[in-house]
Amino acid sequence: MRLINLKPGRPLAVFLALLPFALAFLAYAVASQIRLEANAADKLLPAPGTVWDTAVRLTTEGDRRTGRILFWHDTWASLQRLGLGIGISAGVGLIFGLLIGLLPLMRSFLAQFVAVLSMIPPLALLPILFIVFGLGELSKVVLIVIGTLPFLIRDLSQRVLDLPEELLVKAQTLGASSWVIAIRVALPQVMPRLIQSVRLSLGPAWLFLIAAEAIASDLGLGYRIFLVRRYLAMDVILTYVIWITILAFLIDWTLRWVSRRYFPWAGAGL
Repeated sequence: MRLINLKPGRPLAVFLALLPFALAFLAYAVASQIRLEANAADKLLPAPGTVWDTAVRLTTEGDRRTGRILFWHDTWASLQRLGLGIGISAGVGLIFGLLIGLLPLMRSFLAQFVAVLSMIPPLALLPILFIVFGLGELSKVVLIVIGTLPFLIRDLSQRVLDLPEELLVKAQTLGASSWVIAIRVALPQVMPRLIQSVRLSLGPAWLFLIAAEAIASDLGLGYRIFLVRRYLAMDVILTYVIWITILAFLIDWTLRWVSRRYFPWAGAGL
C-alpha cells in the first residue's frame, strides 16, 4: 500500500498530534537541565518547574502596588485591541471584497490600488501611525487593520471572482438585481472563505499587536514581555509566550468550529 493511502485511526492520530509537543518539551527540559548543571544561576532556559511556578504566581497574585492581577489585565487589553482590529478588517474586507469581485467598475478602480497597499510593510508605518493617531489605543488598532485588511480584500474578491459564471447568469435570468446577487448568491459563498481568511490573518495580527504594545503601551501582553526582558526574566517571558500561543490556538479553534457548524459544506481546512 502506498503511503499516501495510509490513514491513521483516531488513537494513532491523537498520538501523532501530541508527539511533536512532547518532543519539543523534552528537548527544552534536557537543554535546560544541561545549562543549569553548568551554571545554577543561568536565566536563559529556566527549568519547566520554574516556569510553572511563575505562571501560577502571575495568574493568582496581585501587583504589590495596585493589587491588580496584571496578567489578566494584560490579556484583556490585548484581546480587546486584537478583536477590534480583526473585526474592523473582516467587516470592511467583506464589503470591498464583494464590491471588487462583483462589480467590474470597482475592480478596475480599486484592485490595483489594494494590491499596491498589500506590498507596504505595515510595521514600517508604525512611526507614522504614532505621529498621526498618537500613542493610545487607536494607533494599535489601526496597525492591525492596515496589516490585515489588504490581504482580506484580495482573498475575498478572488473568491467572488471564482464563483461559477453560470450561477450569476441564472440569478440574473431570474430577475435578481445586483444587490440581491451580492446578498443571496455571493455572500453565502464568501462567508466560509472569510472565516478561513481571518484564521490566516491571526498570525500577522498578533505580530502587529505585540510590536505596537512593545513600543508604546502601559498594558498588554507585548508590553509586559518587553518590560521584563531588561531583567532577563525568561520565566515570565516564556509564560506570556505560551499564553499567547494558547490564546491564538483557542481563537483559531473557535473559528474552525464556527465554520464547521454553520458552513459544513465548505469544509474547515486544517
